[in-house]
Amino acid sequence: MAFISSGYNPKEPMKDRITDIGPRKYDEFYPPVIAKNKGKWLYHEYLQPGVYVHVSETGDEVYTVRVGGARLMSVSHIREICEIADKHCGGYIRFTTRNNIEFMVDSKDKVQPLVDDLMGRKFSGGSYKFPVGGTGAGITNIIHTQGWIHCHTPATDASGPVKATMDVLFDDFRDMRLPAHLRVSLACCLNMCGAVHCSDIAILGYHRKPPMLDHEYLDKMCEIPLAIAACPTAAIKPAKVELPGGEKVNSVAVNNARCMFCGNCYTMWGDGIVIMAGGKVSNRISAPKFSKVVVAFLPNEPPRWPKTTETIKKIVEAYANDARKYERLGEWAERIGWERFFEKCELEFTHHLIDDFRDPAF
Repeated sequence: MAFISSGYNPKEPMKDRITDIGPRKYDEFYPPVIAKNKGKWLYHEYLQPGVYVHVSETGDEVYTVRVGGARLMSVSHIREICEIADKHCGGYIRFTTRNNIEFMVDSKDKVQPLVDDLMGRKFSGGSYKFPVGGTGAGITNIIHTQGWIHCHTPATDASGPVKATMDVLFDDFRDMRLPAHLRVSLACCLNMCGAVHCSDIAILGYHRKPPMLDHEYLDKMCEIPLAIAACPTAAIKPAKVELPGGEKVNSVAVNNARCMFCGNCYTMWGDGIVIMAGGKVSNRISAPKFSKVVVAFLPNEPPRWPKTTETIKKIVEAYANDARKYERLGEWAERIGWERFFEKCELEFTHHLIDDFRDPAF
């Protein structure tokens, strides 16, 4: 009755609706040129790395400048983004699914001043705040998970390896020299929030061991019922344990054979990294593919993860030098054979990498 007395009409649920719950409707935030030409775009083309134009059947054009963004942003950084949008783009911006920021203008003469402004903004250490790039046959932003900063299951950090990897691959972010676009992703544990199962190159944090138990402190520092409930394979059960001094404490027991190493039961601690390669989502040329494990284990080496970045750089260079135009990394590997892929990328093959999964079997 409260809804009806306030004027709510179930036949017109959106009429006179006033609420602060949830986001506003997305099309309220379209730039005017986008709103005017929705559904009328004929084609788009890349003008230079990070800059492309969409052309409408009405003759209107919209020029987009894409810059690399951070997965985790400070308030001051976001305010600076808004300041740039107000200065050049009428206050409009958009974020891509890979955390790039796109500034859109409606005429070509506005592009270069925008690019110059973006590339002129640097951090005190000298690195670019808003590097222009990430389009076409190059490497765009690495999508990644939370890592050590905000998650309780990671086997590796997210922001650290991603920053180190993008430093190594930065030239390919600013260029379009590769045979096709290359997608790099990171997930810091096997829960895989980062969608690494279908990326050209994937960095995956990997737990290799069951949780270690410190019975003396476990009951004081851990909610035992929550730890038990968090286990997806029921490998953890409550247990009474007698300490060396004779004191009996509440603790847990772990069935190691049932443990899937997901990390749900314990707080942050590092293990290592697996490198996967060859996945993709698109149907172009060939069907979508799952990534395959190509490096079984690399240790965590903060703050720069040198072995991880060196391995990824080797794969990218081998792909750039040997693949055909428009060929994604997995398509290249399948054409030359995975054995030669390992040779060309200078990767060691072990029995841990044998993949006997076959789609038709299911």
